Amino acid sequence: KAFLTFLNEYALQLDQRQTLLAVSGGVDSMVLATLFHYKKFPFAIAHANFNLRGEESEEDEKFVIAWAKAREITVHVRQFDTLTTKKVQGISTQMAARQLRYDWFEELRTRHRYAYIATAHHADDAIETLLLNLTRGTGLAGLPGIAPVRGTLIKPLLLTAKAEIVAFARENDVRFREDSSNRSTHYRRNLLRHEVLPVLQKINPSLEKTFRYTAERLRTANRLLDDLLSTWQQKAQYQQGDALHISIEAVQNAAEPAYHLHHCLEPLGFSYRQTRQIVSTIGKTSGKQFFSTSHHLVVDRTAFIIQKIDAKSIYAPVLILEDTLQIAISELEVLTMSRGEELPDSRTIPPTTAYFNAQTIAFPLTVRAWQAGDWFCPLGMAGKRKKVSDLLVDKKIPVSDKKNIRVLMDDEGNIIWVLGLRADHRFRVRSDTRKLLKFAIQTSSNI
Repeated sequence: KAFLTFLNEYALQLDQRQTLLAVSGGVDSMVLATLFHYKKFPFAIAHANFNLRGEESEEDEKFVIAWAKAREITVHVRQFDTLTTKKVQGISTQMAARQLRYDWFEELRTRHRYAYIATAHHADDAIETLLLNLTRGTGLAGLPGIAPVRGTLIKPLLLTAKAEIVAFARENDVRFREDSSNRSTHYRRNLLRHEVLPVLQKINPSLEKTFRYTAERLRTANRLLDDLLSTWQQKAQYQQGDALHISIEAVQNAAEPAYHLHHCLEPLGFSYRQTRQIVSTIGKTSGKQFFSTSHHLVVDRTAFIIQKIDAKSIYAPVLILEDTLQIAISELEVLTMSRGEELPDSRTIPPTTAYFNAQTIAFPLTVRAWQAGDWFCPLGMAGKRKKVSDLLVDKKIPVSDKKNIRVLMDDEGNIIWVLGLRADHRFRVRSDTRKLLKFAIQTSSNI
């Protein structure tokens, strides 16, 4: 009933248009495939093998292929080297798998002209996504959880609770594969699924239905707010050559200046915390600079001036997220990040390694080339400011090598470390520090 309600509510005409179903072999996707088959909807299957569970992954693939062939349904299969993608991009395993599969799904959809890509996300997934977004930090757009329809991506089971899917599989003898990793609470989503959601469902047995209506209202509110902000944005910003200008006066006069400005800056890669820092510079000395992974913002006298960073730059800014393990910061170097609780003897720490108090670090971080005017508080100088240019003179760095110097910055624009030269005193490891962050520069040949 929930499946049919979804079809009626969104009028997708799935009986007339070919859909690509993402099928892992688990109960959710097998129930979705079964529903499409029962309704005689035209569809094909895409199965992504991430090669993360050895023989179990291979058996999942064989199971999905056999199910599809027995019903004469087209099945697309691709195997991915997920761990290599994770290592190269410095992202989590789940993020790497997500990126790989959705890129492939879209490639298939375009090539074979499928109208939609359907995934088996359900009501419990939507609630888990909301809780994850809240724990990471989110704006209004992250509160509704998962959108039922977003362009060509659809979730026909989103009105259905997990318990209903399992009951349907049992009653209709739907065969499926159990993913052993789903039982592990190592992943944050699984931790919420097994330990948090049951508590919330005890408090409110109708949690899925309550959440669905709340999410709908939040999505509506977000659309209305976007319309208002877009109208303001058209008046506040203008293009001048290759630079985008945003009027400082327009930002100052807006209710909630940071929220208005962030509407302009978020698509350019700036975080909300950075936006608040940018707004705090209004009325102070101009020339302050901020970086996202793709854009460079300068605070001028009357406007915020934003330009796209030249992708060919040898040291274009690189963003480091909280779950990053390692990331390329140049063609030949990789920056690794790890956590620990003990600081080694300072005499054994090489210049290419630095330790910091994790509790003082605001993510995401950025590695970029140093700029004229950059300053920091050198370790051991008890908060006294020093220009990076002066440090380079003190260290007798040749003029030809100065262009190779980079800095590690926090989300508020503070320099944490002049890479390979000096850490900042404000982020030092103290006697009461309980959690450490370690950064180390390695050449690609040593990885």
